[in-house]
Amino acid sequence: MSRGPKAVALKLTETERAGLHRLLRRRGVGQALAQRIRVVLACAEPNATNLGVAEVLGVSRQTVATWRGRFAEYRLEGLMDAPRSGAPRSISDDAVERLVALTLEQAPQNATHWSTRSMARRIGMSQTAVSRIWRAFGLRPHRAETFKLSSDPAFVERVRDVVGLYLAPPDRALVLCVDEKPQIQAAQGTAPAFPMRPGQAERPTHDYHRHGTVDLFAALDVKSGKVIGACERRHRSVEFRAFLDRVDGCVPPDLEIHLVLDNLKTHKTQLIHDWLVKRPRLHLHFTPTSASWLNLVECWFALLSRRRLERGAFTSTASLEAAIQSYIAETNANPKPFVWTKPADDILASVARFCLRTSNSDHEEAVHQIQVVDRRLRASQLYLKHQHLRFERDAGLGPARSARSGTVLPSQPCSTCTGVGQSVGVPPWRGIRIPARSASRSKRLATSKICFAALMAF
Repeated sequence: MSRGPKAVALKLTETERAGLHRLLRRRGVGQALAQRIRVVLACAEPNATNLGVAEVLGVSRQTVATWRGRFAEYRLEGLMDAPRSGAPRSISDDAVERLVALTLEQAPQNATHWSTRSMARRIGMSQTAVSRIWRAFGLRPHRAETFKLSSDPAFVERVRDVVGLYLAPPDRALVLCVDEKPQIQAAQGTAPAFPMRPGQAERPTHDYHRHGTVDLFAALDVKSGKVIGACERRHRSVEFRAFLDRVDGCVPPDLEIHLVLDNLKTHKTQLIHDWLVKRPRLHLHFTPTSASWLNLVECWFALLSRRRLERGAFTSTASLEAAIQSYIAETNANPKPFVWTKPADDILASVARFCLRTSNSDHEEAVHQIQVVDRRLRASQLYLKHQHLRFERDAGLGPARSARSGTVLPSQPCSTCTGVGQSVGVPPWRGIRIPARSASRSKRLATSKICFAALMAF
């Protein structure tokens, strides 16, 4: 025979269950609230008794009964602490609202942001009260962060192109992220650094002697994590072409090469164009302007700087180059690839949410433009897939099927896809007909020059 009061029946709606799981997953949730949520979720299971839940969660039976009853009576609000006895509040809700609104909407006359003391004088509270309210609302007026939104008109297309290479690389191809790290200083402190000891960090001097600079070219293999690197004195198109020659020689001849790189003018000179025309297995994929975070080789550059360069002492450019080459060799001996996980849809949605949080109307217009371009790009990709399937049918490679549903398309002649090739209808190849492999070499070279010119103009 059971002892104590009978357990209260507890049933959760889908909304309540989702809300409890969301609170439980939150990083900043207190352990007391997390334990109450676990008790409620366990009590909501069929045939759950107070004693059984207490044994599973390692709490007392009275604790389970208390929070089970509180939730049954007050639902989600019952999980919060009830008002406690003590002195009445001296700061009203209106005063808190006024302080928060003043912090967010106005600035002091003699400064760019509020401090706890200036706000306390303005609002008529103590400095401790201001600090406590700011901490409760997550307000930090003394901190500021920077941001940069890309103004590239092809932002959506390029994000989808580069992220698509990371998440689904082509078969029989190698994806390399290429970039330069210019002006690496061979610097040496004016005095030897004091070594680290218990209770004191390492102490280098703030001034230094500079013994020259080195420019580093690097190509990161996205799949394996290995690096191809070269140190040069300058970073002109001549040095970049020499580095591309080295990359081309390191990759087996039976593999296509896809290079992800930024929009530096060095990458788009006539010298580089002529070099690429003679090597059709290389394909360039440009990141949007002001979007270097899309290039995975930047992650490797950050590790190189933090682990080898920032606190190093180099008496010459030769010693600096030796240190860089040694780090590259160590990386290739134990490669660890950087794994890209975020899809392009999530990236674009994140940019749109950031723009909508900003009160500037220009950002709202940018969100609208992103959505319009994204819809047009999806429609263009669907159209191209539709035309490509028709081309396969006309060439006798199989029945044409719908790009969206996969159903067989009616037998109608296709005016766009012919035996010579197919028209690509999205930038930067707008209105350019790409010849098939069976076309003559001169025709393919001429078309590739047109494509490169269109890319430069775009």
